[in-house]
Amino acid sequence: MTRALLGIIGGSGFYDLPGLEKVEELSIESPWGDPSDRPRRGEIGGKPAVFLARHGRGHRVPPSDINYRANIDCLKRAGVTDLVSLSACGSFREELPPGTFVLVDQFIDRTFRRATSFFGPGCVAHVSMAYPVGPKLLDRIAAAAAAEGVAHKKGGTYVCIEGPQFSTKAESLAFEAEGWSVIGMTNMPEAKLAREAEITYATVAMVTDYDSWHEEHGPVDVPSILKVMQENSAHAARLVARLARDFPTERETCPAGSDHALDSAIITPPEFRDPVLVRKLGAVAGRVL
Repeated sequence: MTRALLGIIGGSGFYDLPGLEKVEELSIESPWGDPSDRPRRGEIGGKPAVFLARHGRGHRVPPSDINYRANIDCLKRAGVTDLVSLSACGSFREELPPGTFVLVDQFIDRTFRRATSFFGPGCVAHVSMAYPVGPKLLDRIAAAAAAEGVAHKKGGTYVCIEGPQFSTKAESLAFEAEGWSVIGMTNMPEAKLAREAEITYATVAMVTDYDSWHEEHGPVDVPSILKVMQENSAHAARLVARLARDFPTERETCPAGSDHALDSAIITPPEFRDPVLVRKLGAVAGRVL
């Protein structure tokens, strides 16, 4: 059995992990470049965990310039098996007001500037993204939220836009009409890369606003987001502490196949693979290469 190690990626407003003790900053070199920040490894409730600030401490890195490949590669090298993304987002549903945590299970990718795969010319792979979120991990997050009295909704679709600008009203109305749940700027290609790295992934989408579709609420802006974000961060800290404390010591088999996503994904025969790319893939795909 593989030892389980919980990883947490903190998004906007979440640059530290409250309750993380015995903290050690990890200096991990990645062939994909520099991560957003140094991963921090420690313990919560006696259980190991690794934290990474997605935008870096001080929120220095905008969504489109995050080195998602380096972030995921470094977390993989740190031994992370299960990854929870804490992400501020806007809501398209009246019943998902600010303060609600949406435990999304699907994604729509509307980004266009980002490297979306570890694989490419010289080693081609196609992983399944039909079910991008680990069902057991999602169940554990929902149980932690319920135990801590955190308002949450299990299930929903997260649409990821390029940013850094917020949506136009026309875009927001279109997304709302499509029936999607929340909007953000960071969970793609993060979820895709986690799947390629065989890391089980889940998102806690922390609603801060109604984007710009809602007639009774003004357009989204940074000051209004920051106010709600402070409240959300306190709830998220409790949720993560409970999740970590109750997390299993051995990795669970993922019903969505995230723990063995590369079993039949690589289509390039060994004799045609680019050795330079193969070396870069050592941490991500070494199990099958």
